[in-house]
Amino acid sequence: MAAAWRPFRSTPGRRPLSKYLLRLFVTGASSRTGTAIANLRRICEQELEGQYDLEIIDVLQFPDLAEDEKILATPTLIKSLPLPLRRVIGDLSDKEKVLLGLEVYRQRGADADNEGGAR
Repeated sequence: MAAAWRPFRSTPGRRPLSKYLLRLFVTGASSRTGTAIANLRRICEQELEGQYDLEIIDVLQFPDLAEDEKILATPTLIKSLPLPLRRVIGDLSDKEKVLLGLEVYRQRGADADNEGGAR
């Protein structure tokens, strides 16, 4: 049974738990869903160094959330924090496009020390 979706809440006086708030909207347990989840987890572990919260939302179980976020295709990844809000659509197999879409290099640019040479 899938875990219930929990909204992100900030508690006054406490620091947020992570730097990036990510929501991945998927459709059921298809192979495309599995690929997108695996790709995103790999990218997050390699590039975000634990500074993220990831919610995986099945649009079949939570259609109202998908409608609220105007999800037209799945998988769709939404980065809510840090601003600006960004969306990436597809199976997330192209790491560089995902990082560019999430503006990760812009945020981490000073710390990257040209690892991998991509910006």
